[in-house]
Amino acid sequence: MSTPSFSLVGLGPIINRWKYFVAGAVVLAAIVSVIVALLMPNVYRSTAIFIPTNPQTTDPDRLVDGGKLELSGRAEDLDRAITIGESQPVAELVIKKFNLHKHYKAGAPGDDVADNSVLSEFTSNLSIVHNERDAIELTFSDKDKNIAAQIANTLVQVIDSVNQQLTLENRRQVLNLYRQRYEYLSTNYERSRRELVGARHRYGIFGLEMQGRYMVKQLIETEAALRKAEASGGDVAGLKRMLRGLTRADGGNLINLERYVQGADSLSMFTTRVADLQSRLIGARSAYETAELSIKGRISSLYLVQKAYPATRKFKPVRSLIVLGSMLLTFALSVVFIALLELYRHNRPTAVRPA
Repeated sequence: MSTPSFSLVGLGPIINRWKYFVAGAVVLAAIVSVIVALLMPNVYRSTAIFIPTNPQTTDPDRLVDGGKLELSGRAEDLDRAITIGESQPVAELVIKKFNLHKHYKAGAPGDDVADNSVLSEFTSNLSIVHNERDAIELTFSDKDKNIAAQIANTLVQVIDSVNQQLTLENRRQVLNLYRQRYEYLSTNYERSRRELVGARHRYGIFGLEMQGRYMVKQLIETEAALRKAEASGGDVAGLKRMLRGLTRADGGNLINLERYVQGADSLSMFTTRVADLQSRLIGARSAYETAELSIKGRISSLYLVQKAYPATRKFKPVRSLIVLGSMLLTFALSVVFIALLELYRHNRPTAVRPA
């Protein structure tokens, strides 16, 4: 005799024979799933949307010089923001700020098991993705809708702060260089200025161009008067003393040709150097003040498109889906079980009776 076969065509009669068992299993699954679904807490999620920028476009030094803020969504800027947001230091900072050890009921901070548990739950509740519009969606889920929104907004602020810190240290070093350059030029300018003042007193030169014209005019007039006096018998001795005073350093005049000639080159060099140092010092002071002002500025490196707000409805669980899914799964498992049982009965070998 051939072994009886089993097919899905006879599944209907089988279910009909076991209908009370199947119905009981489905009802029991429905009751259990309803209880479990009602005991499950509501989970809310809040989303913040922002666009990271190129740090160079928000550099205060560049903005002071006339640069403009530029909106950009470069791949490297997006990757940098996501990397910062998913980093462990940022997670630990937020965990400490909101005391998530207590909130998640994981235990006291400092315990490795508790720390790992909190960090794992925090990471599972956090989602940072790059959407199709070249923006970043930062989503955080929690049982408390207010905490979910607060943590999401805090994460955006932390990402912005860390993004700014990437260039802050270099800017501080640049500021220190500006300060050293300004101090160096200030010292050299003061020393050169004192040397110029000393040279003016030593050579009796207080204005090269005007003083040179004055001396030439006086020399010409005095020499002309001396020639007239010699011709007419005037006061020749007095005019000679005047001429000597104008031309010789020992003539008694503070302003004289000999000292002027001796100090003209030195005074020209000192004046040029002081003027050069003065212009460089003014530029260095302006650069230092600009750098000092810019380093104190806090220009956001993110464009916040949407702030995270407390959710108005829960994200999960979907209780109706849980109940319906559990009922369907129980029904399917029940059908499989009774089908296998019937298959076993039909294929069980029959005992042969003795003749």
